Amino acid sequence: MTVTYKTLDDPLGTEGTVARGINDSVQIVGFYVDGSGIEHGFLDSEGQYTTLTGPLGADGTSANGINDNGQIVGFYYNSSHVPSGFLYSDGQYVLTLNDPHGTDGTLAIAINDNGQIVGYYLGSNDAAHGFLYSNGQYTTLNDPNGTGTSAHGINDEGQIVGLFYNGSHVPRGFLYSDGKYTTLNDPLGTKGTIAYGINDDGQIVGWFIDSNDVEHSFLYSVSTGKYTALGDPAAGKGSWEGTEAHGINDSVQIVGFYIDSSGHDHGFVT
Repeated sequence: MTVTYKTLDDPLGTEGTVARGINDSVQIVGFYVDGSGIEHGFLDSEGQYTTLTGPLGADGTSANGINDNGQIVGFYYNSSHVPSGFLYSDGQYVLTLNDPHGTDGTLAIAINDNGQIVGYYLGSNDAAHGFLYSNGQYTTLNDPNGTGTSAHGINDEGQIVGLFYNGSHVPRGFLYSDGKYTTLNDPLGTKGTIAYGINDDGQIVGWFIDSNDVEHSFLYSVSTGKYTALGDPAAGKGSWEGTEAHGINDSVQIVGFYIDSSGHDHGFVT
């Protein structure tokens, strides 16, 4: 598959930029890392970057998902480096998300147009458990095929994607639809597969890890069951050390990041 990539580098991200989510208006969210190594959320709208610090982002903030209404979810770290999720809407932080089971923190990752939010909370011993937040209620999501579940993406049909770890602690992607978990395993992912974003047509993006521990982005279609490698986002720009696709909109525009030969992160949009 031939993909054209545009690099995204927040001008304040002297130590790297990661793109996490994209909506149908091509508004992009993610985070950049400043010279002190602190993460700051951002919104990129038509090439204009706005920093999102979170309501109490004393120790870093990440913006992860954006829906077609312009609502943004993410998480921030307090001074004790414990994460809490947030919902940002109409220029304000309107909701803090703390799953009642998340004794060690809550991370919000994605939001659909119905306002349903997914992510994961950290329980005892930092064990991860996925959650769905809908109509003020938290529902825990634990893939029965393994441990350490985290939910990363949700579409308007309520289909959810994420990852779990199998008995050998290898990551596997999952699709949760109509109450059923389906495991996602890219055939090239000998060291694991991670599903991260899903659009309304059931197209899923994420990355697989090859035998050399290098990450490669993929696109998977639920309707065809086919995995497609997305190629090298740094083609013609020198060597690279891996890539992760994090978000996809209904026009199949994909965002994520790649790692250059110096270990520096750069966001991308296709």
